[in-house]
Amino acid sequence: MSIRSDKWIRKMAHEQHMIEPFVENQVRAGVISYGLSSYGYDIRVASEFKIFTNVFSVTVDPKQFDPKSMIDFNGDVCIIPPNSFALARTVEYFRIPRDTLTICVGKSTYARCGIIVNVTPFEPEWEGYVTLEISNTTPLPAKIYANEGIAQVLFFQGDEVCEVSYADRKGKYQNQQGILLPRL
Repeated sequence: MSIRSDKWIRKMAHEQHMIEPFVENQVRAGVISYGLSSYGYDIRVASEFKIFTNVFSVTVDPKQFDPKSMIDFNGDVCIIPPNSFALARTVEYFRIPRDTLTICVGKSTYARCGIIVNVTPFEPEWEGYVTLEISNTTPLPAKIYANEGIAQVLFFQGDEVCEVSYADRKGKYQNQQGILLPRL
């Protein structure tokens, strides 16, 4: 397995529509950077958010997540309450090749502010908008800027094609179009 460079990412984005919309260069002027980097792609967070609230004092249960625990918000700046989190989605839509796995890591600009972005790997042949989990680990409210960079995706190409892909397994988050809450 090897990490893929900007040249491979650009080729896959153009030939196989792996990332749409695709930004050829890193955009940095006055924004948290996004677009193609040397060995990855910096994704943007869209303006749709689901902000966690404990107003109903429910137990957080991944097997039976209560949608009342989330407040929908749409805007250019999302404020995440202290010691809380929000779910969001990427601006970019992904189509992962069958021989590729991605790992996504948060951007250092947010990490240096105590804001952690968690995204699970994009498995071979997974497709959709990515649901992002953004945690505010600080005791103060935190700002997230829509349509700016939030995390970086690294692409790893296998030495051979996988036997069973995410699409073959009919994964529960395949073709996601918006922010999806936990599913069993």
